[in-house]
This record gives sequence, C-alpha cells and structure tokens, in this order.
Amino acid sequence: MLTINFSEFPELETERLKLRRADVNDINELFALRSDPKVMEYIPKPVATSIEEASEHLKAIDEKISSNEIINWAITLKGDAKMIGTIGYYHIKSEHYRAEIGYMLLPDFQGKGYVTEAIAEVVNYGFATMGLHSIEALIDPANLGSAKVLEKCDFMKERHFKESEFYNGEFIDTVIYSKVNGRN
Repeated sequence: MLTINFSEFPELETERLKLRRADVNDINELFALRSDPKVMEYIPKPVATSIEEASEHLKAIDEKISSNEIINWAITLKGDAKMIGTIGYYHIKSEHYRAEIGYMLLPDFQGKGYVTEAIAEVVNYGFATMGLHSIEALIDPANLGSAKVLEKCDFMKERHFKESEFYNGEFIDTVIYSKVNGRN
C-alpha cells in the first residue's frame, strides 16, 4: 500500500508557475473561483455564495492535507503570489496506488497553457515522489476544454458513464480519463 505524508508541504515550480499551499491570503481568489458560475459550470458542487464559504472550504482542505487524505496547491505565476487557480489530488486510493487529479483556473488565465503546465508538474510529482501508479480525472462530457487539456497531457479516455452521479436533482454523465506511470 502507498504511504502518503504531506507533513512537509511540497512546493512545485514550472517554467512559468509556482505551486504552493493555499492560505488565508488566497480567500478572495478562492471565493472568485468557487463563486464564478463559468468556472463551476462542469463541477458538480454548489457555487459559493460568501467569503465565509470559501474560508470553510480552505479550512476543510487544510484538515484533509494534514490528515494525508488529499493534496491541493494554489497555482500562482512566478514572481506573483496571487492565486490564479488550484490543482490537486483528491480521492487518493492508497491501496490501488491511484489518485484523482482536479484543477480550476480563473477565467482571465484560461487558454494560456497554465493548466497544461501545472498538470504536467503535478503528474510528475505524483509518479516520481508520491509513488502513484495511475492518475484519473473525472470530467463532465460537455467540458471539451478539459478533455483537450487532458489529452494534451497524454491522459487516455477510459470510459463514459451514463447518469453515474446524482447532482442538483438530476443524474449526470461522467467521463474518466487516466494516465498510467510509464505509459502514454
């Protein structure tokens, strides 16, 4: 079984980005992300309606990082501490050496390759440092932008599940993409 320990939070860097732990200074940007209907369009979670909700979300993330359940980074541009998005591993399945990757980016920063760059670094960390064997991403089939990004990062479409989740009073489809360590 995979042993997970995030007691020393890993900061990651790419050519243009720094991935660091989110903190209270990121509340406004976290609220901007989670309250934006366009950002949340394909994420089956309620849109945030207050700064307090964003603060509670950050607190929950911190608790889950401290208990080694998830890891979540704030995406920032190098030289600017302002959060532009988040990326992380959720639903870590230690017994299967597998985790789910998830990400979101403020609209002004979309379409510039930042998510692709962040995914590449987080995938490298997952395989090389965490010891993951496979990484999955669950997306809404209508989220063509995310599908394109995942394919660019060498994730393969595994399955389209019909009405596999219940959210907001309706059944919704889910598409699973995955990447296996050492393979495209």
